[in-house]
Amino acid sequence: MDIDTVLWSRLLTGLTLTFHVIYATIGVGVPLMIAIAEFVGIRKKDPHYILMAKRWTRGFIISVAVGVVTGTAIALQLALVWPNFMQLAGNVIALPLFMEVFAFFFEAIFLGIYLYTWNRFRNPYVHWLLTFPIVIGAGMSAFFITTVNGFMNQPEGFALENGSFAAVDPVAAMLNTATPSKVFHVLSSAYMTGAALLAGIAALVILKKGVSAYHKKALNLMMAVVLVFSALTVLAGDVSAKYLAKHQPEKLAAAEWHFETERGADLLVFGWLNDQLEAVGVLRIPKALSFLGFGDFDAEVRGLEEFPRDEWPPLVSHYLFDLMVSIGFVILGISLLYFLFKFWKKRDAYNKWLMRAVLWSAPLAFLAVELGWFYAEVGRQPWIIRGYMRVEEAATTSPSVVWLFFLFLLLYIVLGTISVIVLRRLFRHNPAEAELEKHLQEQAASRGGDAR
Repeated sequence: MDIDTVLWSRLLTGLTLTFHVIYATIGVGVPLMIAIAEFVGIRKKDPHYILMAKRWTRGFIISVAVGVVTGTAIALQLALVWPNFMQLAGNVIALPLFMEVFAFFFEAIFLGIYLYTWNRFRNPYVHWLLTFPIVIGAGMSAFFITTVNGFMNQPEGFALENGSFAAVDPVAAMLNTATPSKVFHVLSSAYMTGAALLAGIAALVILKKGVSAYHKKALNLMMAVVLVFSALTVLAGDVSAKYLAKHQPEKLAAAEWHFETERGADLLVFGWLNDQLEAVGVLRIPKALSFLGFGDFDAEVRGLEEFPRDEWPPLVSHYLFDLMVSIGFVILGISLLYFLFKFWKKRDAYNKWLMRAVLWSAPLAFLAVELGWFYAEVGRQPWIIRGYMRVEEAATTSPSVVWLFFLFLLLYIVLGTISVIVLRRLFRHNPAEAELEKHLQEQAASRGGDAR
């Protein structure tokens, strides 16, 4: 039986990215939350916020450890599963891949220093300043790896000679036209998701054990961050749509089932396609696609009819795009509703229905991130390097890719299970209130010892 190595290569890379994105998003998003919590704690002289930073750091370290493994798996698979891609583009993307590793080590070094220097500085702001290189390192890791994806969508910074990339300018390749919109979207969504995760955990504890001072403060702080970054994520989505309309019109057209070039193009929401490729059951917003793509309700939007049929992105990308955008607006709505209840004194902001909504915003945020990456990858098809190399040309021909798929599947199941078990044991029998009381007792005893 012949093995479709291209299909298995897709499945393996999709599996790895799906798993890695969870930990990578935590790795980028949570450091900023730690920095915010410690800063607020120092400013307000409130031990609750300081405790948040400590507890979140412990959990963050677990995600970093798993993220290292999955990130290494991606680098390994680029060489093993996509050898022709690396042969063509390796000299172009080598710099951002190296810089991504450097950024991680930069972050990891300061993370270790930060973890083991609590209460070691007379001025607490000195310790807080250590969060800066951690946040910057995490953000730069996301930046460099996103530039690789940007290059695959908008290849620049080289000359094509005899089927090879020559006269390579790696900086121009990194700073390609796709990079600004992609980095903006990746970072804003990661920070939103990190905040949504921590807000969801606080909401879960409130649902189970009732409102406590610690979790109330954590929820208020993180929902404020969710509100800010969910709004920025919506803005980033608008910037990305305008980039697509100008530079990757076939990707936007596939996501919107826009087959014919026209002015004043409608935006199609949900629905399905019949056998004649006609959109059925859609919500049609007049001229909104033209405005989304160009900021002009009468702008011309190119349709799929202008591109060869074998270069059309999969039309299933419509569902990925719609779900991603819908979730973004839902999370923005939940955060607005939360603060409406907070400031409307006749309403209970901690009622079970609102807490459930906040709790569900966490997995929904991760789902939106996953859908976003799936749309980014599926919408680029059939290209692995847009306009230069197709996916089937890049994939390995070795049947061993099947065994690799199941080997990595087992690895991810083990890693995911272990990380969940460790995190549960780290916090389940160590509630925040008990830890805070112990911390305050130790501080009191320390002050008493100093006085003597």
